[in-house]
Amino acid sequence: MTARSVPPQAPRPRVLLCGYYGEHNLGDDALLQVLLSQLPAGVDPLVTAADQAAVQAAFQVATVDRRRLAEVLRALGGCQALVLGGGSLLQDSTSFRSLVYYGALITAARLRGLPVLLWGQGLGPLRRRRSRLLARGLLAMATAISWRDAASAALARSWGIDGRLGTDPVWALPPRPWVGAGGPIVLCWRPVAALEPDRWRPWLTAVAALARQADRPVLWLPFHGEQDRGLLERLDAAGLLPPDLRNRSRALPAADLEGAMATFAGAGLVLAMRLHGLILAAQSGSPCAALSYDPKVAAAAEGIGCPCHDLALPPPPSLAEEWRAVLDQPPPQQRLVALREGAAAHRLTLERLRLPG
Repeated sequence: MTARSVPPQAPRPRVLLCGYYGEHNLGDDALLQVLLSQLPAGVDPLVTAADQAAVQAAFQVATVDRRRLAEVLRALGGCQALVLGGGSLLQDSTSFRSLVYYGALITAARLRGLPVLLWGQGLGPLRRRRSRLLARGLLAMATAISWRDAASAALARSWGIDGRLGTDPVWALPPRPWVGAGGPIVLCWRPVAALEPDRWRPWLTAVAALARQADRPVLWLPFHGEQDRGLLERLDAAGLLPPDLRNRSRALPAADLEGAMATFAGAGLVLAMRLHGLILAAQSGSPCAALSYDPKVAAAAEGIGCPCHDLALPPPPSLAEEWRAVLDQPPPQQRLVALREGAAAHRLTLERLRLPG
């Protein structure tokens, strides 16, 4: 009997997933988790990451150092497509160099004839005229685009660029049942320039009043492991914490995504400055309120139907009472359902990407 030869299997197409990954930010971790879950079957992802070991351990994927553009460009040479995944990557608020970085990748991919997909993107801020011209040219190169918010989609449309509109991709994560009736107040806060040096005081006073009236502990959750860790201690050292708030407060260790959602699910109220902290709190069914340092946070709060206050303005004298009104009162379920359904737009965009191999 002649043995049959087994034909070699074709290599799986490799896709470069480019984003702000491996920066110890739970929001970026959440975006990456959703993106990986929505990739078409048979795709081999290669992820740009700052802390490569952390991303490899958390997601079991191959990585390349996102802070070394030359290495990323070399890695792109072995890929069959480029995906810019989640967040607002085409912006110049970080620096113009950041926009040039993503521009170099998009241009290199198109010169190689590779598909370029912008997945779950926001657009801007673009404060410089040259930034707007560059972004407009880069968007014209994209194979397919999905936007996470109406303002970004409208700006692109004004430039003649079409794209699918959805909600933030993080809404595609599985929701959690809320079990936090009578639970603690959780602060998902971050350092904010608008609150320096002592403009924290009225916000902290309102938290202290709420915690005292409701007799709740206050947990400080560092959503960004580097930026947010130690915020409680820094505010206390600056003499900004009311004594009763300091006595009720406890800083949590930096958590992973599952740990953060479990904390939110057990909260009586989450007060969030972080965009994805707010979204994950709502996905965990928790009552929530937003403190907005950026229009994207205010827009998310409007979609959820929760209170929101602009950190650039003094808080109202009734702030503690406003927060007390939503304590132990989860967001309207019909709004959450609509936001989750809206996140399906990004999966549909990925399905339109046809890869060779």
